[in-house]
Order: sequence, then structure tokens, then C-alpha cells
Amino acid sequence: MHRSIRGTLLALLGAGLLGSAAQAAEPDTYGWVEKGTIEPWGTEVKVKLDTGALTSSMQAEEIEAFERDGEDWVRFTTELEDEATNEVVSKTFERPVFRDLRVRGAGGVESRPVVLMTLCMGETLREEQFSLEDRDDMNYPVLLGRRTIQDLGSVETTGTFMHEPECNDDSPLKSHSGKEYDEDIGV
Repeated sequence: MHRSIRGTLLALLGAGLLGSAAQAAEPDTYGWVEKGTIEPWGTEVKVKLDTGALTSSMQAEEIEAFERDGEDWVRFTTELEDEATNEVVSKTFERPVFRDLRVRGAGGVESRPVVLMTLCMGETLREEQFSLEDRDDMNYPVLLGRRTIQDLGSVETTGTFMHEPECNDDSPLKSHSGKEYDEDIGV
């Protein structure tokens, strides 16, 4: 083979390999609707990535505030359809209140408790802030806001279900503690 042709082929092959390596380092792209699992429960839910929301939100009913060891806690029930089995399932959680969220809407000002919950997205466990809200009349029991989305990657507005939740005991956990927010996120 002629030297210049072989050199060109090697250069093109090298560029392709380098391009693949560069792509692997880029953040993932997620669809505007994905599937995730609420951990450690393991229930699979539809998750809407909402760039218009700052704080993530999760389906919660029977929200009851109480005190434990001098700290504010909340007990709530999550009832939803498990996307993996199509069965309606229910679980009661108890979590410390991370903060209170004041939401302004057409009906006035509302206060919602925010708790830390863990969600599996793709192969990664993510501990995030979720405001508790009765989302029974909404299509998506879990909504991810910008505080969560900033760590996922980019959002493909025409894509759906681009990642399956595939977490296990060896999956990395992105803990909320020490999390830094982009200065333009709207915190």
C-alpha cells in the first residue's frame, strides 16, 4: 500500500478513536422523561426532567410532621404505579426535614417540607432534595428540577427513556453533602 494512503488511513483511524474517547468523557444526555427507581425501595417510576423547576418534587400523601430527638421529621406515604410491574404499590417513609420550601402560585403561598431521597438514574444513585407534594393528578410522580439536572448532563427535549435504571450494590452514590450549585442555576 502506498505510504501516503496508509498514513491517511492511520490518521483517520486515530481520529476516530480519539473522537470516541472524547465522547466517553462528555456528560450523559437524558430525555425529558426518563425512568428511575426510588431507593432503597426499588420501585421504578417515570421521572420528568423539568428545567423550569428549581427543586425536585416527589409524590407524597398523608404528610405528617413530627419531632424526633429534637429535630423536625416528616412521615409520608408514596403510592404510585411501579413501571416495571404495572402494579400500584405504596410505602411509608420517615425522613428528617432538610428545609421548608415556600411555593407561590395562583392559590397563594404554600409551604412544603423538603427531604433528602435517593434516586437511581442510569447506573448512578443520587441523593437529592425533594419537596413532598400530592402529585396524584399529575402524569409524573417524580419531577427533577435544575438542582438535580445540573449533575446529570444535558436534556434532549425530544428524547424519552434514554437510560434504564441499573443500580446495584456497587453503583456510585452522589451524596447531597458538599454538593455545589452552578451560580447560574437560580439558587
